[in-house]
Amino acid sequence: MISQKAKYALRALVSLARAPRGETMMIGEISKAQAIPKKFLEQILLELKRAGFVASRRGRSGGYELLRAPEEIMFGEVLRLIDGPIAPLPCLSKIAYRKCEDCRDEGSCEIRHVFERVTLATRAVLDTTTLADSLRLEDLPV
Repeated sequence: MISQKAKYALRALVSLARAPRGETMMIGEISKAQAIPKKFLEQILLELKRAGFVASRRGRSGGYELLRAPEEIMFGEVLRLIDGPIAPLPCLSKIAYRKCEDCRDEGSCEIRHVFERVTLATRAVLDTTTLADSLRLEDLPV
């Protein structure tokens, strides 16, 4: 299950993806459009800014904007930034691999084999689905 923070981060990015290229959105606009608490959104946007997903501008035409095109931002990379590893078992993680403490042999672990299929299917969706894809709901596979 993804965290509420990750859900808000994705919703904020989707909001920014809807904005015309080069235009900014104020925190208040994003907060209202996506029903995200403003203080929490500020923290999330700072984290997304540090990671290079968004930029902020000050002044009259200030606000936040995407640094990369919506077609270049994958759901998986945002989830990993906010929530950490996507894999349900540490022995299947791409970014935080570690051997399970109670496992004698990964190659013959029945539990690992089942969850490896789950992990690969999840990655196949999250690492190929972009913000732009999410704006075209009818194109997403079910």
